[in-house]
Amino acid sequence: MPELPEVETIRLILEKYLPGHRIEAIHLKRPKMLRGQSQRLFRAGLKQHEIKSADRRGKFLLIRLDEGALLIHLGMTGQVFYLTSGLSGPENLPRLPDKHTHLILELNDDARLYFRDIRMFGRFAYLGEDDEKALFKKLGPEPLSAQFTAAKLHLSFKNRTASIKALLLNQTLVAGLGNIYADEALFRAGILPKIPAGKLTFEQTKKLHRSIRKVLKEAVYRGGTSISDYVDPRHRKGTFQLLLGVYGREGKPCLKCGTSIKKDVVAQRGTHWCPQCQK
Repeated sequence: MPELPEVETIRLILEKYLPGHRIEAIHLKRPKMLRGQSQRLFRAGLKQHEIKSADRRGKFLLIRLDEGALLIHLGMTGQVFYLTSGLSGPENLPRLPDKHTHLILELNDDARLYFRDIRMFGRFAYLGEDDEKALFKKLGPEPLSAQFTAAKLHLSFKNRTASIKALLLNQTLVAGLGNIYADEALFRAGILPKIPAGKLTFEQTKKLHRSIRKVLKEAVYRGGTSISDYVDPRHRKGTFQLLLGVYGREGKPCLKCGTSIKKDVVAQRGTHWCPQCQK
């Protein structure tokens, strides 16, 4: 599933191209991906409105309009593509639209925005101001923001018996962190994923806090992690997968100590760690 670095990479690219465009036509190929929102509301919220910016909250992409916003959640395999006659098409781009293309926005200046999702776990919707507040009111702080501090993180762990891995995946505590980057942050901090969060010392939490921020910044810099379907709006893969220390490396030697990387299910997710470096 695309996590914060992948969605942030998409946002950064769309922010370069989308502002100033007006949505002239909407082709809704898969209405069920509105997840209950009426087609009438969705179309009225978008058509003939101007795009002001590309934003992000946690794993949600927000295309801000002159009124309200288009929300996109990529689910497991969602992809967003921006194409225009004035910008050369990327290599190996799927022929769009295809059967996996569920939303097309025709913009002025002969530009188009496509939402493509093979497994269809993603969704999109129009959000008014109140809708946005209601959707995001329970999300935790952005881990790359000043509001995300080691002290607040440690306080959120107090007396918690759930594993540290489970709490890192809890979007009410940290917004945007998912399976890949939770595993990598715990590895860099030397913390066992199964340990109850309440048992972490403040020094351990500080190391974890630094690791979360560092791994996310590196992943954004490298355009995200492309293991299966993720590509950016110009159909380019990320390269952070080349730097993964534990995720997806089950049975391979740890890059730090040479011990075989283990994999188990923690918090109902496949979890990777080094039994020597993480205790």
